[in-house]
Amino acid sequence: MTTQAQLPTEILERRAAEQRRALHNRVQELRSTIRHEIQERTDLKRNVRRHFAPIAGATAVIALGLGYGAAGIFTRH
Repeated sequence: MTTQAQLPTEILERRAAEQRRALHNRVQELRSTIRHEIQERTDLKRNVRRHFAPIAGATAVIALGLGYGAAGIFTRH
C-alpha cells in the first residue's frame, strides 16, 4: 500500500491538475445553469403569459377603482 509520501510528485501534481480542471468545469456548469434559470424566471413575456388571468383581473379592478374615483370627482352626491 502506498502513502502520500511514497507517491511521486508528478502523480500528485497530475491529480491536483485534474481536480482543479474538474472543479473549474463544475463551477462553469453551475454558473451557466444559474444564468439560464434567472433568465427564465425574469422573462417578462413568459411571466405575463403564465399569469395572464390574475394580471388581467388586477388591472380590471384598478381601472374600475380609478374610473369610479374619477366619476366621483365630477358628479354631485
